[in-house]
Amino acid sequence: MTRCQLVNLTRAGILSLTFLAALSPGLCAETVKLQGLIKSRSGATLILQTADSPQTVVLLADDTRVAQIAGVLKARRKDMSMAALIPGLAIQVEGNYNEQNQLMATSIKFKGNDLEQAKSIQAGLHETQTRARQNSEELTRQNAELEAQNEALKEQQKQLTAEQQKVAANKRAIEAATARFGQLSDYYILDETIVYFANGKAGLEEKYKPILVEFANKAKTVDAYMVQVVGYASSSGSVELNQKLSEDRAHSVTNFLVQQAHIPLTNMLAPGAMGESRQVGNKEGADGEAENRRVVVRVLQNKGIAGTFETEQ
Repeated sequence: MTRCQLVNLTRAGILSLTFLAALSPGLCAETVKLQGLIKSRSGATLILQTADSPQTVVLLADDTRVAQIAGVLKARRKDMSMAALIPGLAIQVEGNYNEQNQLMATSIKFKGNDLEQAKSIQAGLHETQTRARQNSEELTRQNAELEAQNEALKEQQKQLTAEQQKVAANKRAIEAATARFGQLSDYYILDETIVYFANGKAGLEEKYKPILVEFANKAKTVDAYMVQVVGYASSSGSVELNQKLSEDRAHSVTNFLVQQAHIPLTNMLAPGAMGESRQVGNKEGADGEAENRRVVVRVLQNKGIAGTFETEQ
């Protein structure tokens, strides 16, 4: 071979190597080995924590070889699925960095006991997360129930306050009406009706209800009217019992006038109870006793108020 031919062959070899290097830059790249702990994984991307870096990006490829090493000398290798690469697993990665400074993994190895430990950690984390989620859901439910109870209590308190205000207003109105009537003792009796009761009874008989309704309707046509209800009892029986009977009878008629005949409380005087006092008729006979088991209902108008209306007219 001549010297000229040798020079040409050398030049051709140099050109071939240059062409191959241009086509396969990875052939000249330096292989890197890293050891660390998988912090997280998303698809083909691993975040690896090493002694030098808390966050190194490792990219997996279809041809990345994953193996588990075992044995005393760590000489046995077992090919594994990429599914074994879970957070918490200590691994050794071999590969090359790309232009984005991401490690392109060609092989990944880990020890069998490290995989078991990582699985245990994952199981514990899953259980902890499940309990935390359940606790959060239970706390949310309890908070919702507590809020509903608080709203119900607020509504009940509002209703109770309204009722108390209503009762207080009615009480003030009755007290004012009673005081006014007590001060103006000179009054007209514009209408009167009597309700009779059975012996020892305080229940209002049905036959008197329409009579009392008609009586109430007539009373409502009177300006500034007041209704007076006074209960009585016959002299038969003890004084204490007769006093109680007269009170119950007066309250029975008053309740009907207010609830069924719709007389406002502001137009009602406090019910009176006279017991067996002021007996009428022949109190010794059966007819006399029946005549005294009574409630007297009157429509009253103060003369001073009546005079005012007459003057205005």
